[in-house]
Amino acid sequence: MSGSRITFLEGQAGQGAALARIADRVRSQLASPERAALRAARRPLFTGIGASYAALAVPVQQLRKAGVVTQRVLSSEIETGTAGFDTDCLIAVSQGGRSRETIAACRSAAAPGITRTALLNVLPSRLGELADLTVGLGNEPDSHASTIGYTGTVVALDLIAGAIAGRTQDPWDDIAEQTAAVHRRAAEVVAGLRERGARCIASDAVAAGASCASAEEGALLLREVVRMTAAASATRNYLHGEMESAGNTLHLVFGDGREIELARSLAGSGHLTLLLTTARVEPADSLSVIRLPEVPDAVRVVLETVVLQELVARLSAERGVPIESFVFAHDDTKWPDPRAAAGNARPPAPVAPCRP
Repeated sequence: MSGSRITFLEGQAGQGAALARIADRVRSQLASPERAALRAARRPLFTGIGASYAALAVPVQQLRKAGVVTQRVLSSEIETGTAGFDTDCLIAVSQGGRSRETIAACRSAAAPGITRTALLNVLPSRLGELADLTVGLGNEPDSHASTIGYTGTVVALDLIAGAIAGRTQDPWDDIAEQTAAVHRRAAEVVAGLRERGARCIASDAVAAGASCASAEEGALLLREVVRMTAAASATRNYLHGEMESAGNTLHLVFGDGREIELARSLAGSGHLTLLLTTARVEPADSLSVIRLPEVPDAVRVVLETVVLQELVARLSAERGVPIESFVFAHDDTKWPDPRAAAGNARPPAPVAPCRP
């Protein structure tokens, strides 16, 4: 078993090259005769928990555009079976293959006519042993608060969606270069807002479409890494009252449509706002802008995540919170990691108190 631990900063630094490797591996697997049932899926049901669930917004959005009936569901909602879901293929996502809820969902989905596919980074794993088919990222080293594991999962999910939809080309050939360029730009912009951002008491992340994955992952990273209360919202829902609680809050807005006016409105009222968009939008007081290239949705989500990773790394440093530390440990969310027993897994760093 591989998939060893690296630091968050190491994950950032090696991410572009790792994503290129993952794309090559997953392309090869999906083209194999062994995955024919996955390619033939017509009613795929995606499931995961935590960051894996967030990533599922990407293939669901893509497949619906292609006319494929699909949805994502939290693994905990189908631990007792997929009754009520018309599916011919369950695609269960867990980077380490140890999430108890996702394992239970995969086990409960054992039924004629349903192909159980596991998307994993670590193989072999408990989830992989249960599934009919597996797609592996390649046991890439990953950080405790995931960097490569999460973005690699987005790459793989795009390739899976493309295979189901019959796409003949994919957008990942230059992902290493695109990742490096966006990381450089993010570092410049984040440097200008990190001090004020670290003093914010909470954060809202707002997006539409596939970028909902970025909003959900951003909120999770802010909670895990920065220990800042954070929430994710769909753009139109946010406009229907949720934004009224703004106050000493950091706002992350992803998009090119109504999101631009939203970002300007928030910043115009004095709320610190970071807008990630492909549109030409000038920064202003309380408004920082990172302009992204015009790329397909899945690539955009990866690039948005690169920005998020840089943001949380700098805010974590500004607040004096070690990136690798977690406050709470749970013994009921993951199956035990055999690497830990063998002494091959790097334990989390000691927890340090948040700076007031």
